[in-house]
Amino acid sequence: MAVKTPSLRRPRPEVIVIGAGIAGLATALRLATGGMSVTLLERHSHTGGKIRTLPSDAGPVDAGPTVLTLRHVFDALFACAGTRLDDHVTLIKQDILARHFWSDGSRLDLHADADATTAAIADFAGGKAADDFQRFNASTARLFAAFDAPMMQAPRPRMAKLIPHVLRQPTLIPAMTPLSTLAARLKRQFSDPRLAQLFGRYATYVGGAPHLSPAILSLIWQAESAGVWVVKGGMHALTDALTRLALDRGVHVRRNTHVDRIDVIGGAVTGVEINGGEQLDADTIVYAGDPRALATGSMGAALTCVAPQTARLPRSFSARVHSFAAIPSGVDLAHHNVFFADDPRSEFDDLMAGKIPRDPTLYLCAEDRGQDSPPCTQERFEIISNAPATSTLTPPTDLDLWHHQIMQRMADMGVTMSPTPTATTITTPQHFAEMFPETQGALYGQTPHGLTAALQRPTAQTPIRGLWLAGGGTHPGAGLPMATLSARHAAEAILRGRTSTSKSGQTAMRGGISTA
Repeated sequence: MAVKTPSLRRPRPEVIVIGAGIAGLATALRLATGGMSVTLLERHSHTGGKIRTLPSDAGPVDAGPTVLTLRHVFDALFACAGTRLDDHVTLIKQDILARHFWSDGSRLDLHADADATTAAIADFAGGKAADDFQRFNASTARLFAAFDAPMMQAPRPRMAKLIPHVLRQPTLIPAMTPLSTLAARLKRQFSDPRLAQLFGRYATYVGGAPHLSPAILSLIWQAESAGVWVVKGGMHALTDALTRLALDRGVHVRRNTHVDRIDVIGGAVTGVEINGGEQLDADTIVYAGDPRALATGSMGAALTCVAPQTARLPRSFSARVHSFAAIPSGVDLAHHNVFFADDPRSEFDDLMAGKIPRDPTLYLCAEDRGQDSPPCTQERFEIISNAPATSTLTPPTDLDLWHHQIMQRMADMGVTMSPTPTATTITTPQHFAEMFPETQGALYGQTPHGLTAALQRPTAQTPIRGLWLAGGGTHPGAGLPMATLSARHAAEAILRGRTSTSKSGQTAMRGGISTA
């Protein structure tokens, strides 16, 4: 009699996670560590999402996020898998958070040490400016401490809970300046307009303009001042390490896998259709992409009830990102450098009008600086300039002119590159829109503009049974730490539901009634 060969087919996944960016990887790892069978689907050939690289003569150059903040979020992620972050990547804490340049030749370093920053500001703009900074630092520290638990750490923040929380701490109200924009608050805070311009840039960390974003975004300074780390080898080393760890913990990772549709029957997910016809069944799905793709119906008409505000509200800003290798000359660079526009309001007026800024502020990441060793002669660089989101995939016609403009701007401010990089390594909003469908190229989800914008983000749970959200487009918001926290919110809710279902079943069995 023939012996039947055992099937090598994988068991039906308990959970499908769609999107292998930082949130998808973190969600899959947490669920697999919790004992669930997880399949992670990624439409690109690489994991990491917006943490991506382009080739260069000096090696892979990052073309996405540049530094790590709120390190404890990532320590907790690796700890949940029974390991340590330091066992997988090397993080180098930066003494200089960022180096800032103005066209009049003035320069200011912000430091990890608050006293060093105060002294630097005193040298830069005088004792009054240093006193302004100390008051700003103290008030934003109160804000961060007060809102960390009820906002960022809470899976479903609610105004009804936040109001009593604020009223119990009367000193919070003047620190919040609740009816003010970030730009207005900073104008009152700082006597030197350059400092208002500098700290106003934190609105762009979540894709907004300072004069339209709520003043409470000033607390982003505390996230940065708590520590900035460079990942040795580049930011992609972090997601590479997470991918390896997820595989080791049993996650089935499928790259080059496009999800055409999420199937819904009777108000509950039943699986997904991938690559033009293949069916994967699952009763729990985590969508770790921009939730606007669900709200617009591109994943199925039954999903338009999910995060409908993302299809209605304006999008955040996008960016033009230039990644290249060159030999620099001129001013001394830190890892993270900012070259400010002469007229900051003009830049944001252009962005709000859907135009590429005529006078942009440029972020220059010298990726091989801050690595505890001298850089090689040829270094890797990333220049980021804010740009409006766009619904078109048509390539821009001004790229060569714009490229010449920003390289000339860098030269005027004391930095030249040899050889001069070409425009072929620029990623545009149109590229982002193509890589991440239904985002309109926006890098941070919906706009942060408006006093209650933070409360309008979708949370992990959706109206569709078994469908959950994670990623920078969901609560608590954009940025690597926030996207990683969103993964924790989704994974913990799923694991709690699994545990409660298991306990309910055990109770029913003890009562003599099987629920199977």
